Amino acid sequence: MHRRPRLRLAALLTAPLLWLVLAYLGSLAALFLSAFWTTDSFTSEVVRIWSSRNFEELVGSPVYRTVALRTVGVALAVTGLCALIAFPLAFYTARVAPPRRRPLFVVALLMPLWAGYLVKVYAWRLILSEGGPLDWALRPFGLSGPGYGLTATVLVLTYLWLPYMALPIHTALVQLPDSLLHASADLGARAGRTFVSVVLPTVWPAVAAGSVFTFSLSLGDYITVQIVGGKTQLIGNLVYSNVTLNLPLAAALGTVPVAVIVVYLLAVRRSGALRSL
Repeated sequence: MHRRPRLRLAALLTAPLLWLVLAYLGSLAALFLSAFWTTDSFTSEVVRIWSSRNFEELVGSPVYRTVALRTVGVALAVTGLCALIAFPLAFYTARVAPPRRRPLFVVALLMPLWAGYLVKVYAWRLILSEGGPLDWALRPFGLSGPGYGLTATVLVLTYLWLPYMALPIHTALVQLPDSLLHASADLGARAGRTFVSVVLPTVWPAVAAGSVFTFSLSLGDYITVQIVGGKTQLIGNLVYSNVTLNLPLAAALGTVPVAVIVVYLLAVRRSGALRSL
């Protein structure tokens, strides 16, 4: 088919485009449409009658607004912590560590991804438990662990999604030309000035790309909150708890993180951080 490039392109793209339209966009469309249905108050059966009551309840209820703001705040906190922790780790693995040992450090950086999700979360539940390893380590200093709650949720989510931030930053730092650093030093710039004027603008697209993963994954997570969150409620928990009781309300709740991540992607794209990826 080399003589018919358009036909070849159509053959290559038909299957993935059909999958995207039917499986992904189709499911989002079904989610949005079902959010306008209602349920029978007696049988909890879905009644396919057009109504905006679910969205009115989301906007009018202070509980749902609080949970939505808390969820966005958790996602932003996890993203910020991942960036703060990942940058020095990636800088060491990419620029400071001996070249022969760099692959080993990269493997160590990505090793948390090798374990199962539930294994890692339940391990953190044991660490954060009352009288657990963290309490034992902090006891000589007169301190104690955070226990289960919002702080534990942010801490565990940061651990879970840290590799998704560290790997793009490491790749960007590896590709950073040494000539730029030498030129900055020759012009008399100190380390802080070089970081702000040379390193950070070069690595910023990688940080933005990693933040898309950490933000979106934290925004939709609900298992970690159930295991280590205590009484903390996020949007994912509300969706999970309403799936069997009130499916249209769960669908309406599910549109909230979709809308938030769309706004976040547009903001990142508008900032120009993704153009040089």
